[in-house]
Amino acid sequence: MSEDLSVYRNSAAEQRRTGDLMALIPPGLRSALDIGARDGYLSRMLAERIPRVVALDLERPQVEHAGIECVQGDATALAYGNGAFDLVFCAEVLEHLPGDLLDRACAELARVAGQYVVIGVPYKQDLRTDRSTCQQCGTKNPPWGHVNSFDERRLLALFPGYALVQHSFVGLGSKQTNALSCLLMDLAGNPYGTYVQKEGCVACGKQLGTPAPRTIAQRCLTRAAVLTQKLQGLFLTRHPNWIHVLLKKNTG
Repeated sequence: MSEDLSVYRNSAAEQRRTGDLMALIPPGLRSALDIGARDGYLSRMLAERIPRVVALDLERPQVEHAGIECVQGDATALAYGNGAFDLVFCAEVLEHLPGDLLDRACAELARVAGQYVVIGVPYKQDLRTDRSTCQQCGTKNPPWGHVNSFDERRLLALFPGYALVQHSFVGLGSKQTNALSCLLMDLAGNPYGTYVQKEGCVACGKQLGTPAPRTIAQRCLTRAAVLTQKLQGLFLTRHPNWIHVLLKKNTG
């Protein structure tokens, strides 16, 4: 784990988010599949509660823990039978899956879960904010590679065979923009985008690169975009940053 990631993991906001996710885990489960395990941080937390945890990602995670099995796999085509795990856990993944991949992944999560599914995603994220312009192909990219925005209705519709047991919200924010501010930022080259993200361009797959130096005209456009967004902010209501849900498979 890098120093930056360690700082992020220990931040108050991240501690609240991970603590809230773990609070949704039902007692008495014997097995869990962690989708998108990355460095295994949440897999380890699951292993404190569940004897058998499988940590799955597109690249095989490297986690040294007696109760964790690390596997390479794809959430849209899981190599497990129906109901193979008591719990399927998926946080910070679904917002990254474009088009029909989202539907396919959710169908697979629902299929291999024997009892429960826990999902964590950003809540009502305005994907126009903090956009980046790819320096390779010019595509306007959503922040952090997030191509989906979720509210309760959309999230539950992805799991038609499941009932909502519990849901919770974490964090509070009002980061939203508008069509005019978004257009002005695009013309200015999106200088404040999430260029440090590891996710590549949604179009060409290459790293976004560093934003090009702005012209005087682009600096003026940036200032106008920020002012427009600030004026809008006077009329916005804040909403949670994250939504977490515990779903239970319908057995009727």
